[in-house]
Amino acid sequence: MSKAFTKESTQDEDDEELALPSLPQGTRNYMTPAGYARLRAEFMALLDVERPKIVEIVSWAAKNGDRSENGDYLYGKKRLREIDRRLRFLTKRLDIAEVADPSAHHGSDQIFFGATVTYANAKGEERTITIKGIDESDSLAGEVSWISPIARALLKAREGDEVQLMTPGGVERLEVLEVSYPAPAS
Repeated sequence: MSKAFTKESTQDEDDEELALPSLPQGTRNYMTPAGYARLRAEFMALLDVERPKIVEIVSWAAKNGDRSENGDYLYGKKRLREIDRRLRFLTKRLDIAEVADPSAHHGSDQIFFGATVTYANAKGEERTITIKGIDESDSLAGEVSWISPIARALLKAREGDEVQLMTPGGVERLEVLEVSYPAPAS
C-alpha cells in the first residue's frame, strides 16, 4: 500500500491520548501540595533517570549497525517518544497548576477544595469522598475531581445541608453529614 494514503498521527493527537480530562475554559488547575509533589517527582524521575538510560541504550544500539532490524534501537526510540510526550504533558500541567492547601480550612464545616465529605442519599446509603485536583483524583480511592458533578453539587455546602445532584436517572438529593480537612503541618 502506498504511504500517500496512510494517516500519520500528529504530535497533538498523541498528546490527546495521554491527556486527562481537560479543564473547563477559564478555570484553574487546582492541586493539593501532595498531588503537585507527586507530579513533580514523576517529571524529575523521567527527566533525570529514565530518559538518560534510554538515550544510552539507543545510542549503543545505533552503533550496532542495521537499525531497521535492531529491537533495542526500535523499542528505545519508541520509549523515548513516550517519555517525551509525558514530559510535555507534565510540563503543561505543572505550569498551570495552582497549589491549594486544604489544611487552611481545617475546622470548617463548609465544603471547599480538598475537603473529605461524608454524605447520604435518600435511601440512607452513606459515602465518603475527598475533593481533589483533576490530575490527582482516584475514584477507586474515593477521590473525585473538583470539576466532577458530585463535587460541584457539594462545593460551598455545609454540614447538615441538603444538595441536589443531577444524574442521568434524575435529580438525587444528598445530605451532607460530615466535612473534614487535614490538620495543618506544624
